[in-house]
Amino acid sequence: MFNRVLRGRGNTGQGRGQGRGGGAGQGKGGGGRGSGNKPGSGPGGDCVCPNCGHTELHVVGQRCIDQVCPKCGTKMIRK
Repeated sequence: MFNRVLRGRGNTGQGRGQGRGGGAGQGKGGGGRGSGNKPGSGPGGDCVCPNCGHTELHVVGQRCIDQVCPKCGTKMIRK
């Protein structure tokens, strides 16, 4: 008899239930681009040519990838 009653109800919008999970968690959070203590973050450091090894001081506000090596013309990378 109980089964017959349930079958007759059809899809009446029972909701999502009471299961576990579904929360966002408690991770460290997103710091955005360029934050943290990763290599290449912060004002200090050097720009290095991956081709010839020439090194120049990093200029604040200017990406190393936008600088060209004065010796060989290759784009530089952050050390």
